[in-house]
Amino acid sequence: MTPKPFADNLFITLVGPPNSGKTTLFNYFSGKNYKTVNYPGATVDSAIANLQKKFNINASLMDSPGIVSLYPETADEVIAVNHLYKHPKLGKPDLVIVTVDSSQLSRHLYLAKQIIDSNFNVIIALTMVDILEQKGFEVDEEKLSELIDCKVFKVDGRSGKGTDNLLSFINANKNGFKKKPLQNNNSANNNTDDVLLLYKEIELIEDNCLIEIENNKNINLKKANKQLNLITNKIAKKKCNQIDARTVKIDKVLLHSTWGLVFFFLIMSFTFTSIFWFAQPIMNFVSYIFQSLADEFLTLAGNNLFGMFLANGIVNGVGSVAIFIPQILILFLILGLLEDSGYLARGAMLIDKPLSKIGLNGKSFVPMLSGFACAIPAMMAARTIPNRRERLLTIFILPLLSCSARLPVYTLLLAFLFPGDKAWIAGIVLAAIYLFSIISSVLVAAIINKLNNKVINAEDNSSFILELPAYRKPEIKVVAINMWHSGKLYLQKAGPIILVLSIFIWFFTSFPNFDPEINTDNIKQEQIHELKDSERLATSYAADFGKIIQPLMTPLGLDWRVGVALISAFTAREVFVSSMALIFKVTDSNGSLMESMLGAMKNSKIGNSEQKLFTPSSIIGIIIFFMFALQCLSTIAISRKETGSWRIPLLQLIIFSGLAYFLSFVAVNGLRFFGLS
Repeated sequence: MTPKPFADNLFITLVGPPNSGKTTLFNYFSGKNYKTVNYPGATVDSAIANLQKKFNINASLMDSPGIVSLYPETADEVIAVNHLYKHPKLGKPDLVIVTVDSSQLSRHLYLAKQIIDSNFNVIIALTMVDILEQKGFEVDEEKLSELIDCKVFKVDGRSGKGTDNLLSFINANKNGFKKKPLQNNNSANNNTDDVLLLYKEIELIEDNCLIEIENNKNINLKKANKQLNLITNKIAKKKCNQIDARTVKIDKVLLHSTWGLVFFFLIMSFTFTSIFWFAQPIMNFVSYIFQSLADEFLTLAGNNLFGMFLANGIVNGVGSVAIFIPQILILFLILGLLEDSGYLARGAMLIDKPLSKIGLNGKSFVPMLSGFACAIPAMMAARTIPNRRERLLTIFILPLLSCSARLPVYTLLLAFLFPGDKAWIAGIVLAAIYLFSIISSVLVAAIINKLNNKVINAEDNSSFILELPAYRKPEIKVVAINMWHSGKLYLQKAGPIILVLSIFIWFFTSFPNFDPEINTDNIKQEQIHELKDSERLATSYAADFGKIIQPLMTPLGLDWRVGVALISAFTAREVFVSSMALIFKVTDSNGSLMESMLGAMKNSKIGNSEQKLFTPSSIIGIIIFFMFALQCLSTIAISRKETGSWRIPLLQLIIFSGLAYFLSFVAVNGLRFFGLS
């Protein structure tokens, strides 16, 4: 939502190359928590917010996708350049803050010089100063300000260091930032001679403002007097283009063609095993809270229609999914630490070569990584892929990657297969599921690539260049804030859907015969409610609907109850868990909600027979179904928006759902043939 501008509001735009600290600075100024990572593609649309009131400046801030010049090549760069010249609601900015990585002046000053020559009011914010100091250099900001003809400030968007000086300058000169007519900028022309001429000018500027720290073995610059030496052009060019020795040593291992992949798999295995180990105590606590609430509502309201609605329809329905929130938060936390350290940017380099064999390149890694959280932002992140064919192919395979909405389903089903002290096995299997989702998406991409234009109709000309950031110590506070923000967005997205569908499914499984008459002679009191629940379900609307879909469930070794849960999951995958809790009448208060759900599954039979409903083969079949089926209507809508037609989303729905059913059928019956039932 665009903030309402004040009469004296400044409109400030933040512009910079990818990985220059632009979004981090925006978050510090605005108090927001937009995602910031060490590779391009984190920001795929412009974000607007007001400057925090504590800074005492009335200003609207805009953060847009990273660009390297004023000539855009990708969809997100087009947005950034268009909004720089004229935002549709706020117009032309009064001030442009250009973030420049001080350790890469020769590259990042190119964009800054273009914007200055275009007659914008510009301030340069020098970032990554600590990385430059580790190399034994620093920038003379006063000299750079004089040479480039605009004010320059050293800042750290993560800690706020240096931002006071920048904001004080803006406050003192806010009345002087008048909108000026933009000039025809010759230096922005995409002409080879002009570009070379501009880079020569930037090289001279760099040579004159970079200074070497003589005693760089002990560079505690605040406690010691700085002895600075102007360095020659040769030294500057040599030193500033080198990554520090520590990064080189680490990359020799982590980017190795063999060992790099081994370490990547080990790190991912640790990540998903941790999801089980670290989250279990918190999950038990959350489960206890919701079970206690359900019991309390049932006690207060009584064992009647209203009490059952509150306890089972709302509390247990929502609680059956809420208990998995700790696992989702731990997933976001670990991935956030890997992102902030600079490691995951290396993943793109590792898989660029294999991806090139199937018609993609390393830039697809960014949206594919986002796909493990949610396919919706992942499809939006695909805007950073300049080649249309690769962008559409990436969007096509994204639903195959295991998003966080599948995590509650996998956790429940794996807990059934590997109970108690076998949780470590469940963690390894979960890592294997995520790995298989990558392999399956790659295989599908390879098949589609072989089909040429029969599925993806677009030209194919590709290149891949990616800047690798230096390894840095993650900022725990920043990672924690992003983790909390991601978890909150998940709740906001899934919570209302789960609540509405929980109420609907409770009604669907309880009516029209809410309180059936049964013969209670010679039946223990504790069995009466169980029999009533069973009879109520057998005469419900859900049972009537189940008779229609039962022929589809029988080949998978399942019955209509699981079918109803699977269909409800097409609105949101995580709804499957709450649907199962409601359909199987999980109300046991003797244990945790999770234990009650697993107990109900273990005791479930097919019809009136003694054949168990949930067996290793049927559970594996359900897992395979969730790995492939496109069960998210929101994803279909975003796919339509990002591809520009219904062709690809409809193909995704038909192909992936059909493939899910077929592979589940093969797996269940194959395992039964070998006796695993």
